[in-house]
Amino acid sequence: PIPYILADSLDLNAKGVILQAFDMFRLKSCVDFKPYEGEKTYLKFEKLDGCWSYVGDLQSGQTVSIGERCDYKAIVEHELLHALGFYHEQSRTDRDDYVQIWWDEIIEGFAYAFDKHDDSFLDDLNTPYDYESVLHYGPYSFNINSNVPSITTKIPEFNEIIGQRLDFSRIDLLRLNHMYNCTSSLTFLDQCSFEYISVCGMVQSGQDDADWDHTLGKPGYEDHTMVGNCAGSNGGYFMHLDTKTGHAGQSALLESRILYPRRKEKCLQFFYRLNGSAQDKLVIWVKKDDGTGNVRRMEKLIPFGVQTKFRYGFQGIRGDPAQSEGGIAVDDTSLTETNCPTNIWHIRNFTSLFSSTSKGDYIISPVFYSSEGYAFALQLYPHGRNTSPYMNYMGITFHLCSSQNDGLLEWPAGHRQVILSVLDQDPDVIHRMSLSLSFTTDPKLTADQNDTLQWDKPSITGSFSSFCNCYMSPGVGWNTFLTHRESLVSGWDLLAFLSFFFASTSLSLPFAMCRPHIYTKNLHSFLWSLFRCTCLCLGQYWQRITNCCSFPKSGERSMAAAPGNKSKSPESHYLGNPTQSRIIKSLQELFLAFSR
Repeated sequence: PIPYILADSLDLNAKGVILQAFDMFRLKSCVDFKPYEGEKTYLKFEKLDGCWSYVGDLQSGQTVSIGERCDYKAIVEHELLHALGFYHEQSRTDRDDYVQIWWDEIIEGFAYAFDKHDDSFLDDLNTPYDYESVLHYGPYSFNINSNVPSITTKIPEFNEIIGQRLDFSRIDLLRLNHMYNCTSSLTFLDQCSFEYISVCGMVQSGQDDADWDHTLGKPGYEDHTMVGNCAGSNGGYFMHLDTKTGHAGQSALLESRILYPRRKEKCLQFFYRLNGSAQDKLVIWVKKDDGTGNVRRMEKLIPFGVQTKFRYGFQGIRGDPAQSEGGIAVDDTSLTETNCPTNIWHIRNFTSLFSSTSKGDYIISPVFYSSEGYAFALQLYPHGRNTSPYMNYMGITFHLCSSQNDGLLEWPAGHRQVILSVLDQDPDVIHRMSLSLSFTTDPKLTADQNDTLQWDKPSITGSFSSFCNCYMSPGVGWNTFLTHRESLVSGWDLLAFLSFFFASTSLSLPFAMCRPHIYTKNLHSFLWSLFRCTCLCLGQYWQRITNCCSFPKSGERSMAAAPGNKSKSPESHYLGNPTQSRIIKSLQELFLAFSR
């Protein structure tokens, strides 16, 4: 692993973002990082002027600058790739075949940033020019006139692609893994898109009453990850259990191959759809091995911190066939040894929402709870806030909400990190290019001229909202959250992950814990906690598992808990518009198993 130091000069949010970037390297390559312990070679992250890094290993301690407005995951990835030996994409020997550099439009003193290198100096590793590379400059990098680009692509369609700051491109990863001889990921365990008849080595159990069918999508029942994909013209495949036939109580169990864990953290994600009877159920099992090759026990619910070899399984249970119109579908499973996000906002029918709203209109998320008990919500502005000067952007704001917990919590709620991610729903978790934004709460930030603290109790700082029957604090967020590119608003859904947690100087990343009343009753989800308890929601009801879970009692309705910037020295980065065509897609349901 590469030793690192997080200097005291770094903003708290920057420290958290650096750790997020480390996790992306671990998930998508074999490159790892560790805290500095006296080694000769190491990386020291500091807040200096701009976003920059030396290229390659200097065989000594070397600086990576994460300066003002550089605290974005993809920008940190960009700088780390430099430290690992990679130059800018537009520095390639053959770059003039693909892009045009407009030298007269570059700020004086920064022309060096557009130099290209001879192939005796720079090796492209026999890979094609990559417009999507996180190492490629954007059109307006170091430009004199804000409306005139400094670099354009020979194929005009790629002008909206270059400069993306979402995540590694596929070719970025190909080069990284080739350079460092990576044959596997550090935190990836398993995934399956079910496109092949082998179904990734998953097996049908012989101890059940029915089998899952390997099903080809059809109109009204498509494989959501193939919608709009040329490869998915036939609809794509997924696993399906028909609940219109058979008898109530019959089940089918589909088990994964044997897996060998290396870390404690586990995050199981998959898409699913239930369109049968209200009594149909989908249950997740984990089958652990005692080390002798024998199954020691098969448990329906356990903390998913499995450290011996195991299988996971999907059990579909038929409810009332007479009332069923379909069945249970499962698709695009992925299991990683990472922390799961702690809250999910699923925005359905986004095109309809977009077409029926105007600038200043907004929708409010359900109220979520953090592991500490803070209540919060998001407001999404499909056409931007009234006060936003930016055109063709969506805006989003974060709000604390009052709750019954407020008397027990720390106020102001400072030194907490907000992480918001919009999921790229590519079935391959390694190649997802999700948007990730974050900020930390400053306990001294004031919300108005009366010096009211922004992160004090919402009942003090905010106004009453009939939506949540609570007080909501003034919003903090981004005016340039997402662009209005057609590919983002093509009739599909948007899925956002949100975490709010205490950010200590060590900044361990958030994990899921038991939280009271955080899901609506028709959301079928498991929550496997780290320390205290295990909680389950199945079908139309909540089930209490241990004493520390606070869920609605029988018959009680469950409620949802009651920018694009440019840094001019010496790197230029911006967020926003590239390769987001998969971020909003048709999907049936997302299932997340949270645990550690």
